[in-house]
Amino acid sequence: MRDLAALPKAHLHVHLESTIRPGTLRELGEANGVAVPAEPPEFDGFRAFADYNALIRACLQQPEDFERIAREYCEDELAQGTRYAEVTFTAASHGERLGDLEMPLESVLNGLSGLETRLVLDHSRRRSVERAERTLDLAMKYDEVFAIGMAGEENHSLRPFATLFEKAQAAGIHLLHHTGEDAGPDSIREALEVGRTERIGHGIRVLDDPALVAEVRERGLALEVCPSSNVTLGLVPSLPEHPLPRLRDAGLTVTINTDVPSVTGAELAAEYARVRDAFGYDDATMADFARASVTASFAPEATKRKLLADIDAWLTPAAGG
Repeated sequence: MRDLAALPKAHLHVHLESTIRPGTLRELGEANGVAVPAEPPEFDGFRAFADYNALIRACLQQPEDFERIAREYCEDELAQGTRYAEVTFTAASHGERLGDLEMPLESVLNGLSGLETRLVLDHSRRRSVERAERTLDLAMKYDEVFAIGMAGEENHSLRPFATLFEKAQAAGIHLLHHTGEDAGPDSIREALEVGRTERIGHGIRVLDDPALVAEVRERGLALEVCPSSNVTLGLVPSLPEHPLPRLRDAGLTVTINTDVPSVTGAELAAEYARVRDAFGYDDATMADFARASVTASFAPEATKRKLLADIDAWLTPAAGG
């Protein structure tokens, strides 16, 4: 088996605030008067995770805080074999909290270096349309932002944001929503029809509806699957019980991502290794996952060609050996 850290990868679904190194989080918490537990708690659902995430956000207050976590994120991704990443950041929420809408995003952009990245700005479904408008305004102002997306508990409908999605598309901003994570096929259909999503963030519940599986497959929409996150947040009982193999067997485009690596304890190469070990996949299959992520990304075509060639080169010695 070849070294998965050396496998060139694209990372499509990861939240910047959930990549912070434990030592960094403790230092930022101490500097900003926030008590940080020694270890993340165990979660019994999405709401418990959201509450913990609020504590993490409170640790980020100064421009240098945001710049630091972005810089360290790039360093850590490079060590995982990541060559290109689409990073999600909740910019408007931080900006409103701190009274400066642009500072958090500008600071993150200053810190992103050494790794080819593009940003997705997310917005919680349960927050206001007005804040979502500010998210879109930020996305339209900064060239490094290529997409916006809705995240959070799926019992909150996307319909109040329908006009916003139309405006985003008209402005050339892509739409990438979380869906089919803690809710079923109806949520995914809403993300497709109302949300106009161009990939499916998570999407593991698509298997509940064979007709929807066929539609997603025929439309070629990639799933941003995050196995360890699904287990940690209590959405799947264990990694061996994860539906990832069934998603793949159904002919769907499956990409592997971390979502919240500081909580799951698995950065991208480790996530790949967990998947390989849980399901007995060989090197060729792991290379297929990497290719799927590159192909489904919004990277420049030159970046895609280089990455795909490098994935082939990673696999070639094993094939020839």
